[in-house]
Amino acid sequence: MNLLFDPRDPSLSADPYPHYRRLREADPVHQSPFGYWVLTRYADLDVVLRSPSVSSEFPRDKTWAKHRGGPDSPIVTSTRKWMLMLDGAAHRRIRGLMGRAFTPRAVARLRPRIASAIDDLIDAMGEGEVDLLSQLALPLPVTVICELLGLPTTDRDQCREWTDKIAMVVDPAITPQMAEEMNAAEVEFRAYITEQLNQRRRNPSDDILSLLLAAEVDGEQLTDDEIVANVLLMFNAGHETTVNLIGNGMVALLQHPDQLALLRENPSLIETGIDELARYDAPVQLAARITTADVELTSATIPAGSKVMLMYGAACRDPERYPDPDRLDLTRDGVKPIAFGGGPHYCIGAPLGRLEASMVITALLDRYSSIDLATEELQWRRNVNFRGLKHLPLKLVG
Repeated sequence: MNLLFDPRDPSLSADPYPHYRRLREADPVHQSPFGYWVLTRYADLDVVLRSPSVSSEFPRDKTWAKHRGGPDSPIVTSTRKWMLMLDGAAHRRIRGLMGRAFTPRAVARLRPRIASAIDDLIDAMGEGEVDLLSQLALPLPVTVICELLGLPTTDRDQCREWTDKIAMVVDPAITPQMAEEMNAAEVEFRAYITEQLNQRRRNPSDDILSLLLAAEVDGEQLTDDEIVANVLLMFNAGHETTVNLIGNGMVALLQHPDQLALLRENPSLIETGIDELARYDAPVQLAARITTADVELTSATIPAGSKVMLMYGAACRDPERYPDPDRLDLTRDGVKPIAFGGGPHYCIGAPLGRLEASMVITALLDRYSSIDLATEELQWRRNVNFRGLKHLPLKLVG
């Protein structure tokens, strides 16, 4: 079978963008021989993300559930309660309650705590040759989420271990080993968060777990199962996206020294430049939807009952939306990176992730007079959904 696009192709990891360009030019509304549709143009993704005729409820799909351990497996049972995988009123209810942790005011209040965490990690990292991912980008977001929830930061490595395994649930190429690992991690993480909730009942505090236990909308509260499931989602969505935004963003800057110099001269550019970095090398490369009715696009109609891959990475490099899209330009106007989603499922934690990444990049440029890649042989993770490095070796001079 001669495939125009195969998400399992290992060359996608190193550089997916030539693949996306070929697909966008040859067949932008592409029906794969495997049955699903693949969309690569910004305008088409925008239509689907905002359409009332699409569903995110993949856990109800028998094939999707089977590949992840079956409909009654721990991970599928959990994802049925994730707001990411709910539609309509059920989605709005949980998002309304969870959203209280991510209002602009709540995120702004976190700035001093994030700054302190970044300073501590940079102090520990020091100078010379370092791995920016393991020493800063990986521990930071999980530290911030632990502090938000009121979890001991000493547990952050264990939480990150569980998170790495559970994050595989959205990968379209699940193996039996992946399914086994994510289900085992879900059981352990669930038990840990459940015990934390029990502690809050005995001794409430001012953390997000206590807030979620008490929060009401129209007299309705979240159940424990809903809180636990969406705390697991919070770790997964907040962690993966932020780590990759930091890592991919730093690589993009180091590979474009003119833009790095521009940012050193004008540090305030990071406020909008972070969106250009997210556009240029999207931390989230794709999302999926199921159509519940026919969806009309400019050049095609996607029938009801279809599975659709929304290629965020391709849309972020669509020349119809962004002129000269393969050029990194921190002064680019009107950047709206679709990598954070769109429509009712726009990433609730996007403001926090953008803040963390922009503060990390600013702190690095403040602290170090010279930042260089320690290798040209960058190794990218074999994950179809999330684009990120295994390691980011840098040479730092204060």
